[in-house]
Amino acid sequence: NGFQNVFTIPAFEKAMNEGRLKSVWNYVDSVQDVNKSGGSHGTAVLSTMAGFIQDTFIGSAPNAEYFLFKTENNNAESKLEEINWTMAAEKADSIGVDVINSSLGYSVFDDKSTSYTYANMDGKTAIITKAANIAFEKGILVVSSAGNEGNDEWRYISAPADGPNVLTLGAVSAQRNIANFSSRGPSADGRIKPDVCAVGDGSLVINESGKVGYSSGTSFSSPIMAGLAACLWQMNPALTNRAIRSMIVKASDNLANPNNNKGYGIPDFSRA
Repeated sequence: NGFQNVFTIPAFEKAMNEGRLKSVWNYVDSVQDVNKSGGSHGTAVLSTMAGFIQDTFIGSAPNAEYFLFKTENNNAESKLEEINWTMAAEKADSIGVDVINSSLGYSVFDDKSTSYTYANMDGKTAIITKAANIAFEKGILVVSSAGNEGNDEWRYISAPADGPNVLTLGAVSAQRNIANFSSRGPSADGRIKPDVCAVGDGSLVINESGKVGYSSGTSFSSPIMAGLAACLWQMNPALTNRAIRSMIVKASDNLANPNNNKGYGIPDFSRA
């Protein structure tokens, strides 16, 4: 929803000085300014991957190259945002992006007549899920937050987390306990979701003021995992996105008994 102060706070100086913040675009306002009419959610999300403060904070992929796209409109919730995401995914494919992190989800819109139902979370109905499916077929690993609806009436994952090839992240604490807010599965067609989990209940992030602190949400378990996936892929560059996704799932601690709270569990990347 925006990347407030990304270009001014010290945590991203290393990435900027090394030319690894490659490009930005705001699809909501059709301008290059990713702060315009936006928020700071993207700043905290990016920090879990790209943030670097010497002896204090290291993101999960501190030396990766990043393209920042704002697709979420702070002032409205509509299917137009799914179209924005689709355009961003097309752009990502055109410039050779390997991993998409998507820390958002769609289910209920301002115009309730256009809202999705749980039955629509079948991996093939929502616009954004269709786009994520295409991105995966193009060779991109799509990593998505499951959603924060575990305590709410909706309860379940939202789009694009329902995608069959999307690596969907639930949130756990550092003590490996599932967060109450973490959206549950299964997908509407009965598949295990989320796929895996990472720390999203008390994640360390860097906020728009440049301060290190704790924040919670599957919005943070997703990029932590996306960064780890990028590192795993760097070690095994000949593998496909499908193979990387499979390696992560198969290295998880609940592989033998997956459920719709933690999915296949918490990956052990030394095993992967």
